[in-house]
Amino acid sequence: MSNSEVFVGVDVSKSELQVATRPEGKPMTFANTEDGIALLIDCLKPLCPNLVVLEATGGLEICVVNALAVKELPVVVINARQIRDFAKAIGRLAKTDRIDAEVIAQFAEAVRPPLRQLKDEQTQRLQALNTRRSQLVAMLRSEKNRLTSAPKWTQKEIQTHLKWLKKAVEKIDKEISDLIKGSPIWREKEAILRSFKGVGPVTSATLLAALPELGTIGSKPLSALIGVAPLNRDSGQFRGKRAVWGGRDNVRSVLYMATMTAIRFNPVISAFYTRLREAGKPHKVAITACMRKIIVTLNSMIKNQTHWHSPVLEKCF
Repeated sequence: MSNSEVFVGVDVSKSELQVATRPEGKPMTFANTEDGIALLIDCLKPLCPNLVVLEATGGLEICVVNALAVKELPVVVINARQIRDFAKAIGRLAKTDRIDAEVIAQFAEAVRPPLRQLKDEQTQRLQALNTRRSQLVAMLRSEKNRLTSAPKWTQKEIQTHLKWLKKAVEKIDKEISDLIKGSPIWREKEAILRSFKGVGPVTSATLLAALPELGTIGSKPLSALIGVAPLNRDSGQFRGKRAVWGGRDNVRSVLYMATMTAIRFNPVISAFYTRLREAGKPHKVAITACMRKIIVTLNSMIKNQTHWHSPVLEKCF
């Protein structure tokens, strides 16, 4: 096997790592623990795999991915939807951990997804803090909604929880701010991002953590990566409406909020939105176009290390 290309698929669950190799090799199972991951690495090292592919599983894969990367194994994390679509395309409709590992290995061999730079520990920490903040804000919103219709016997309890949640959000905001200020690179990037009217601390922190590609790739692939690039829906003589889908929803969510603010306070985006609406574009289409314009602009600003208030940059728009 060492003389041929080897592709490895790893299905990650809370307690186990189910492993399959291509083009041949018997299934293997390891505990999803520090010792189990060490045994997995010992088994994979002699194979010299071309690719080790895992699907994103809500964070369960982080420990094994980091361990594989440290041992310089070529590891890639793929969106679970891509794996399921591939499984349907090849007719593998049954679903077990062993089958999933085999499908992932087959996906690795057939598609050969490119290696991506993995996030360092600081970036992972920033993303984790951002995720936790979103969870706290969602709980805060839910509790506020409950308070309006809650009977008097439970209102005090909800109000106490609301106070705790507000303090928790304030605490995590400070942690995020301190983490960014502690990095000269992030500090400079945040200053550039926040010079754009409409981008606040939540948007800039999310872009730094969840969109490390910002400023390093072209505008079209970046728009597709986020899910704000309209995709064709044509077949034969049929010409369908272009639509956006997929992408990183956490980035898209904060970008949407930044866009709504920019339409009110950023003259360039406001004028762009008005022009689209006057041309007959629906509200959602105009908003999406503004989102795309903003992320393309931010991409250019980071790439060229240029602040928004630069006269040279504003003349370009």
